[in-house]
Amino acid sequence: MSLKAIAKELGISVTTVSRALNGYDDVSQETRTRIEEEARRQRYRPNTFARRLKMGRIDAVGLVFPVHPTPLNNSVFLEMVGEVSHELARYEIDLLLIADDELEDKHSYMRMVQTRRVDALIVAHTLDDDPRLTELLSSGFPFLALGRSRLPQPYAWFDFDNYAGTYSATRHLISQGHRRIALLGENNNRAFISQRRNGYLDALGEAALPDDWLRSIPPTRRGGYQATLELLRLPQPPTAIVTDCNTHGDGAAIALSQLGRLTGDNRVSLVVYDGLPTDTIIETPVAAVIQSTRQDVGRQIASMVRQLIAGDDLSSLQVLWQPEFFPGETA
Repeated sequence: MSLKAIAKELGISVTTVSRALNGYDDVSQETRTRIEEEARRQRYRPNTFARRLKMGRIDAVGLVFPVHPTPLNNSVFLEMVGEVSHELARYEIDLLLIADDELEDKHSYMRMVQTRRVDALIVAHTLDDDPRLTELLSSGFPFLALGRSRLPQPYAWFDFDNYAGTYSATRHLISQGHRRIALLGENNNRAFISQRRNGYLDALGEAALPDDWLRSIPPTRRGGYQATLELLRLPQPPTAIVTDCNTHGDGAAIALSQLGRLTGDNRVSLVVYDGLPTDTIIETPVAAVIQSTRQDVGRQIASMVRQLIAGDDLSSLQVLWQPEFFPGETA
């Protein structure tokens, strides 16, 4: 089956059919839906090789992530990657995972750039001053940063207001009467980590409260578990704990549950960024800072990547989403 057959059946132009099936945004949603349904009915499959030659595209996008720390250990990151890949696949675009060691002299993602083996890059876990983004900006290669960085020129980015997430959670705990509030934070210099830490610190500072219970630990369940036990052994233990990732949160929740302090009159309030992982053994609804659903995030990132490849204005590809705070039963 061909584009002409679909166009003839629907009584529209071949150009409209082509633009709808190639993901262009100048086709109405109603028309796009009709075209996609007819294409499925006729079992239409595009000539991928011919389309790539005609459009000068590879139909592949690389996702660059750091080797250290290992984000693939984080279920939230993996779920996001899965949704982005699923959404891009709807438009015949492949997602390639590119592990990068920032300590190396040569970076694998630059090989992709130099050989034009991908149409664009998604760069995860950005730094405040990120040499990867600086290098890509200098090369003129299209990229979408998952996080904000200090760059001299406009660039495409998608981010959550990580600062607002921990700030609102800490302010809520303060309003509940807590004066000894701990933060279990990741021990690395990624931008989102420092933003979450600063949200916590500023909330404490505004209330003239000390940050004696701030801990920087590896992003693991073991780290969250051990840090929670150590905090509770202090002469003045915290009455509330905020964790900046769900692996810390799961470890902290397990420790508190074992001590009988996750619920009840003697409980330690707990707030987990991103909420507990789906495979947690904890059944108590734990307070959480939630960054939308993975499906919504995947759609947003995939849409921005397609706009980036199409050459849309970079200033229109800068999106900041606000997280929400859910008190659950532990805050």
